[in-house]
Amino acid sequence: MEATGGEPDVVVFDGLYYVDCSKESPKGRRSSCYDRAALEGRKKYPPKNDAMSLATEMGIDLLTEEDYKILQSFGDFDTKTSSWLLTPEAVRELGGAIFGDFRFGRVFIYHNGAESYYAARGFRGKVKL
Repeated sequence: MEATGGEPDVVVFDGLYYVDCSKESPKGRRSSCYDRAALEGRKKYPPKNDAMSLATEMGIDLLTEEDYKILQSFGDFDTKTSSWLLTPEAVRELGGAIFGDFRFGRVFIYHNGAESYYAARGFRGKVKL
C-alpha cells in the first residue's frame, strides 16, 4: 500500500484490517477507471490502469460503501479527492460504479460510468489481518 501513496493503519470493520488512511485517495492509484471491462470498453483516451485489477495485483480489496462510512467516522478523508468503492453487481451490470468522498461536512456516495476516470479519483484498499 505504501508504494502507491497509501498510509495503512489498523481499522475495525467486521474484523481487523489494514486500511488506507491517507488524508486523500493515494496518488499512485488515481486516474484509473473502475475495472478491466471499463478499461477495455473505453475507445478514446484510456487510462493506464483500472482500480479492480490494480487492487488485485496489490493483494488488497476495495473498500465497500459500509467500510468507507466507517473509515470516515475516524476523520475527514477525501476532502479534495474521491475513491472508487466496491460496486454492487446490479449497478455494475448497468455500466455504473460507485465512489465516495467527504464534502460539506458529510460523506457522499455517488455513481459514475465505470469507464470514467479523473485525476482526483483513486481507490482505497483493505487487507484482513
